[in-house]
Amino acid sequence: MSEDYYISDDFSPEFYIKLAQAGFISTTTPLRKEIYLLPEIQTQYALLDFKDLHISKKIKKLIKNENYQVTINQKLDELLFQIRNHHKDSWLSYEYKQLLKKLSTINHDNFKLISFEVSTLDNELISGEVGYIIGKTYTSLSGFFNRNFNNHGTLQLILLGKYLENNGFDFWNLGHTCPSYKLKLGAKVYKRDKFLERWIKSVNS
Repeated sequence: MSEDYYISDDFSPEFYIKLAQAGFISTTTPLRKEIYLLPEIQTQYALLDFKDLHISKKIKKLIKNENYQVTINQKLDELLFQIRNHHKDSWLSYEYKQLLKKLSTINHDNFKLISFEVSTLDNELISGEVGYIIGKTYTSLSGFFNRNFNNHGTLQLILLGKYLENNGFDFWNLGHTCPSYKLKLGAKVYKRDKFLERWIKSVNS
């Protein structure tokens, strides 16, 4: 319980799934001109219970206007490309992208990678994220939004939250407690031991 970051050269789907099921959230890191998997068992987690989901008036208006369409697992390649471009210091390396693509094709009984996409009515991708389902939990990995569309990053989060709630998930694991939008969305901070109590129960249900 005193460590949080680990490092591995194993980019196999099997290893990644084992880490995820145990509560690790894995990214990547460069070291000596090589890319390594960087699993983290965090000291704190931002968890959102859907009764706490905060929906602003601006987002309610966007939802009501219905000038968008939602798809799931339809635009993974494009989404990964946009995420990589959106974040200046992205950990979404080539090796990690290849791993995610493999994970998206695996039929596992307690792990499913998903991409959640919001597009315009003429099919332009404007926001989205990639994450995974384990048991009755969903964990966010990374996302993007088109800055030319005001509030559509938040719209994607709200639509995803409602989707998870409507499909009987226990909670949404948003990972690190920063950036601040997670707490504004309604997430609460759990220390590792309290997180693991909830996590173990929900991933095995």
